[in-house]
Amino acid sequence: MKFADVLRRLDAYPRTLDDFSVRTVGGAAVTIISTSIISLLIFLEFLSYIQPTLNEELFVDTTRGHKLRINLDVTLHNLACNYISLDAMDSSGDTHLRVDHDVFKHRLDLNGEPLKETPIKEIVAVSPPNKNVTCGSCYGAEHNATHCCNTCDEVLDAYRLRKWNVQVDKIEQCKGKYKRSDEDAFKEGCRIQGHLEVNRMAGSFHFAPGKSFSIRQFHIHDFQFSNVKLSHTINHLSFGEKIEFAKTHPLDGLRVDVAESKSEMFNYYLKIVPTLYQRGGSDGQPIYTNQFSVTRYRKDLSDRERGMPGIFFSYELSPLMVKYAEKRNSFGHFATNCCSIIGGVFTVAGILAVLLNNSWEAIQRKLEVGKLS
Repeated sequence: MKFADVLRRLDAYPRTLDDFSVRTVGGAAVTIISTSIISLLIFLEFLSYIQPTLNEELFVDTTRGHKLRINLDVTLHNLACNYISLDAMDSSGDTHLRVDHDVFKHRLDLNGEPLKETPIKEIVAVSPPNKNVTCGSCYGAEHNATHCCNTCDEVLDAYRLRKWNVQVDKIEQCKGKYKRSDEDAFKEGCRIQGHLEVNRMAGSFHFAPGKSFSIRQFHIHDFQFSNVKLSHTINHLSFGEKIEFAKTHPLDGLRVDVAESKSEMFNYYLKIVPTLYQRGGSDGQPIYTNQFSVTRYRKDLSDRERGMPGIFFSYELSPLMVKYAEKRNSFGHFATNCCSIIGGVFTVAGILAVLLNNSWEAIQRKLEVGKLS
């Protein structure tokens, strides 16, 4: 016996002679349909192969040393920039008054259009070195013999610490420099943009009218009007980098309108969830960011309710971290799925073709003998 004859006995796919094969219209229809289904499924499998899958995990946050970055872009439609203070504080007691780190103000008119004649200014401009060696008088409010008040703000701060009333027109440092009427506060709008970094712990930050300062652990804003209209729009607020598919910026585009001559206190309670986004590939750098949920509350202060008009954001961090990891399927996985699709569809199509042929032959036999009712 030849070696070729031995191999023929191992053939699991014996070929049927053409004389014994019958081609039918039903079989052709099943072939066309099954081929179309195979092509569609392989195309969908290819799309799944080239697109990474996103796996989600939840574990205890053990990261240390990361600062919490707050990205903000808020528009106050009825309060001028010179009358807005941005303050931040955390649960450790650290307080940042009149924050000026990478935060800028844009003056707007009441229609929300930027004032072209005024360039964008930082909230608190950095003053040049004072070449004047003289020591300005604090008008009796100095706390020691070496305390100098060379600017109007230094005199006012010294008086606030003493809790004394001040007559600005009698202070030499304030002549020609402190001509500000609180009535001008409502003739413009302001857009505040930028970011600040705070300690990674529970805390808060707020926008409120008037210059802010602290006296004996009390936080105070110097503003003369009780009714302050604080219509505002949160253009953007996030705690880290923005990820489109995650809830890193749920407040973006929120607009809050206030009725005329009505002072309100707006509170936003934020629950921050640390998030790690690991991109696919060996060169993908992990992205540390934060998602957050929000609960809003507003208080009407016109009925002698306790509180201060302003926009307050209070946040606390979750002890759990969410990890999103991209994973790409291997080519072997793609090839295996393609083989499964081809084999499975052709097997089912063969069964359907046999059933159709047998059914059609049975109907024809009954027609020939006239037994089909």
